[in-house]
Amino acid sequence: MAVIGFPNPVNEVSARLVAAGVFLMATATIVLDLRWMTLVLAYGFVARALTGPKLSPLGQLVTRVITPALGAEPRLVPGPPKRFAQGIGAAFTVTAAWLTYGADRFDLAQVVLGILLIPAALEAFAGFCVGCQVFSVLMRAGVVPDDVCEACNDIWSRQPQQI
Repeated sequence: MAVIGFPNPVNEVSARLVAAGVFLMATATIVLDLRWMTLVLAYGFVARALTGPKLSPLGQLVTRVITPALGAEPRLVPGPPKRFAQGIGAAFTVTAAWLTYGADRFDLAQVVLGILLIPAALEAFAGFCVGCQVFSVLMRAGVVPDDVCEACNDIWSRQPQQI
């Protein structure tokens, strides 16, 4: 089995639980001044962007322990938008880690993590994936080729139209 590679499809139940874990970790980092946690958050997002839950301790905890313990029916969604969302999280958390250790500006790292709390909370508590929405806009604009996510091609027709 290859280590690098992202699952497709993804269980949205697990994705939301990972987002809740990220929300809690980022909140603790900000509130408790846990500088070292920026490295943990950055590693987790990079690992999940590259491998899904395979190399992520939080991903493993959620997929192997928490999700099965809940007994919730899996809700399968396309993987590529979730991977894109993990990549955005990686960009935020790697920036926060660099600000903390490279620039000695933990105050700015806390701002970056504060911004990350918004999409993490939306995913965890409302089931709204900001990164997935950006991904769908990029697909619609032709920036992301259709063959990257065949299941995503009709994402706009599946969502209720807003007037």
